[in-house]
Amino acid sequence: MARANAAFVGFVLVSIVVCWAALRALTIFSLQHESSSHVVLIPLISIYLLYTERGRIFQVVRPSIIPGGTAVLAALVFYFLCAERLSTTGPGQSLTNVTLAIVLLWLAGFLLCYGTTAWRGASFSLLFLFLMVPLPPALLESTIYYLQRGSTEIAYLLFRLVGVPVLREGFILHTPHQSIEVARECSGIRSSLALFITCVLAAHLFLQTRWRMLIFVLLAFPLAILKNGIRIATLTLLAVYVDPGFLTGSLHHDGGFVFFFLALAILAPVLLALQKSERQKLGQNPVSPLKMESGLAPGR
Repeated sequence: MARANAAFVGFVLVSIVVCWAALRALTIFSLQHESSSHVVLIPLISIYLLYTERGRIFQVVRPSIIPGGTAVLAALVFYFLCAERLSTTGPGQSLTNVTLAIVLLWLAGFLLCYGTTAWRGASFSLLFLFLMVPLPPALLESTIYYLQRGSTEIAYLLFRLVGVPVLREGFILHTPHQSIEVARECSGIRSSLALFITCVLAAHLFLQTRWRMLIFVLLAFPLAILKNGIRIATLTLLAVYVDPGFLTGSLHHDGGFVFFFLALAILAPVLLALQKSERQKLGQNPVSPLKMESGLAPGR
């Protein structure tokens, strides 16, 4: 086990040196674009998951030389092909591809050093690394568009619900005293991705059956639109009836966490209900991080 650990740590360090230019570009990109602000945290979370579940993951460690070595070579070829395009075309689809290649390289390195049994046991922690891959530009634009569209619709319905006269023109909402545009920057893409990642982690840590996990994760999508629509409606109503400065103040620019926690408050009883249904169905307690750390998590 110690040799496998040393081999994998060495493999990762060498890969960082080899892929340094791409990793540096990815870090800069994540700091400059809110749609990728989570990227730098994903490897840290993955490492934490591997550590807390080590008792279950590393019960059988047997290096997989041929499959792992083949996968490493394939990932390296893919990386160098993508890195060449990154140096000539800059960020965008090329950065997505080169990051994907790095993730595949790390997954292949884990297989090489620890073997197939450990890889299967660590599959969630390893596949979680794919969340550090920036969304392809076309998919990102489509996601932002649907977030804008859904958030505008929710805000419009909330205005109607509370009796505020409102006229909708595309992404623009006209009220008697204020007109607002749900711009691209108001799509809530960063908090929506954070909510999705939170749901994925919570489903893994606290649920056991795959269909319940899927239901809980899928809830992140409509809830992301709902909480952003509530945010838009709340800020507009505060601007109309309290102070116009709410549309340009700190609650507008830095208050996204308030509505993020609102979404978590909505999700909490759903998670508890799913856990309760699992206890009734399986006749046992739900998974807890403590169980997973000690390697006692039941099979799925």
